[in-house]
Amino acid sequence: MKCPHCLDSYHSDPDILPFAQDSKGSWAISHEICPSCTNVIVKLIKGQFTKVGQRYHIRLAEQEILVYPKAYSRIPVAPEVTAAFAIDYKEACLVLADSSKASAALSRRCLQHILREKAGITQSNLANEIQQALDSNKLPSYLMESLDAVRNIGNFAAHSIKSTSTVEVVDVEPGEAEWNLDVIEALFDFYFVQPEAIKKKRANLNKKLGDAGKPQLK
Repeated sequence: MKCPHCLDSYHSDPDILPFAQDSKGSWAISHEICPSCTNVIVKLIKGQFTKVGQRYHIRLAEQEILVYPKAYSRIPVAPEVTAAFAIDYKEACLVLADSSKASAALSRRCLQHILREKAGITQSNLANEIQQALDSNKLPSYLMESLDAVRNIGNFAAHSIKSTSTVEVVDVEPGEAEWNLDVIEALFDFYFVQPEAIKKKRANLNKKLGDAGKPQLK
């Protein structure tokens, strides 16, 4: 499994501590240490448990709730992304475990902000803004497909409020909130990370050309 702290894969072998039984079933706490980042991972588990020797094992997990950390980590925001864009994204990640609706509302607002400020989109709602971005043909095909999927997964045609008021907390489709965050990460890379990387490479090359007495790139 993947560590919710560092996202590294590891072989899971948690310690299980059954502690209660109610009308819904038997409950236990599981905990283990990630071998990569050495942080503890704690889960609340409803299911069936069996004891072998001195240790309990999960025979059947009916429900698992991640207790600590609160949610799986996302890729950290690159330092090239300015705070004006990063704040909504970080908050959308933070609330995802508690409310996918709230996370999706924040990520839609962040997406709209990116399209308006970085892509020069001028339409009045997110659905039309996505369409204008697609019609411009200024984005790589993978980003165009990802943006189009934002509308399709979110079913904007049936839930028009999502396109006209991006900060509304409304029902979301399964996987919609996570997908929005994935698309924002890809847009961050395209609009912030890659241009800065090319800028640095160009500066390094011009320095080498200057040191060699050759004309620099314009």
